[in-house]
Amino acid sequence: MTTEQIIIELKHRLQECYDVAEANALARMVVEEVLHYSPVDVLLRGNVEQDEVFVERIRSIADRLCKGEPIQYIFGHARFHGHEFKVTPATLIPRPETELLVDMITDDAGGAADLRVLDIGTGSGCIAISLALALRWPEVEAFDISAEALAVAKENAASLKVKVDYVQTDILTAVPEADSLDVVVSNPPYICDSERADMERNVLEHEPATALFVPDADPLLFYRAIAKYAAVALKPAGRIYLEINRRFGGETCRLLEENGFEQAQVIRDQFGNPRFVKAQLPARD
Repeated sequence: MTTEQIIIELKHRLQECYDVAEANALARMVVEEVLHYSPVDVLLRGNVEQDEVFVERIRSIADRLCKGEPIQYIFGHARFHGHEFKVTPATLIPRPETELLVDMITDDAGGAADLRVLDIGTGSGCIAISLALALRWPEVEAFDISAEALAVAKENAASLKVKVDYVQTDILTAVPEADSLDVVVSNPPYICDSERADMERNVLEHEPATALFVPDADPLLFYRAIAKYAAVALKPAGRIYLEINRRFGGETCRLLEENGFEQAQVIRDQFGNPRFVKAQLPARD
C-alpha cells in the first residue's frame, strides 16, 4: 500500500469511533509515530509503497484506539514540558495543564539555586524530572505508593539524565523531616467517585484508579495529609503547589490556611479553569 492509501484507510477506520477532527488528529500522530512522517512528508511521499510491517502495525494501533486505549499507552510515551516520558498503565498520562505547575515553581524560584523539592505522588516522574531540569542545581525527591510507577519514573530520570531520589511511601502515613524542604508540589488523586460518570471511557478503563479517585465523603483526603506534611517539612517561607479539583479551590485554600500557610490562592489554567492552589509558610522573623 502507498502512504496515501494507508492514511485513507486509517482515517476511515478511526472515523468509525471518533469524530472527524479527532480521527484526523489521531491519524497524524499514528503516521508520525510509525512512519516518522511529518505532514509535509505525507504530501511529498504519498505514492511511496510502504512495507507490510508498517501497514499491519498501523492497523493494529487503529484497532486498539477504537477499543478506547489511550494513544500514549499504545505508543508507550507522552510529551511533557518539552520532554518525552515513558508511560504505562501503572502511571497517569501527563496532561498539558499540569505543565503550568512546573512553570509556576520555576517562575517563583526566580533563578534561586540549590532548592530542595519534593513531588508527592510522582507517577511517571514528569513533574519531578521537569523541575530537576528547569531549576538551578536542585535537590529533588519524589514519593509514590506504587512500586510499578516508581520503576517507570526511575527509567525516565535515567533517560533524561537527571538525579531524582525516589521513595516508595504512602503520604497518608509518611513522617516529615522538619524544616527540610523549600518546595512541595503534588498532583494527587482528586476526582470524586461520583464524577466517574462524566469521565471519558479511555481514562476510566485504562488509567490507574488509585491515582485518580477519592471518596465522595472525603474529597480533600490527600490534600489534608499533604498540607500537614508540608507544614512541618517546609522551611520558613517555603512554598506549596497543588493541582486541584476545580470544585474545591476555596476549600483547599482554607485547608492550607488552617495548617499555617498564608497567601493561598487559586490559579486558573490556560483554559480558564480553576486548576491549582499555591501558598507559602510565613517567613521567620
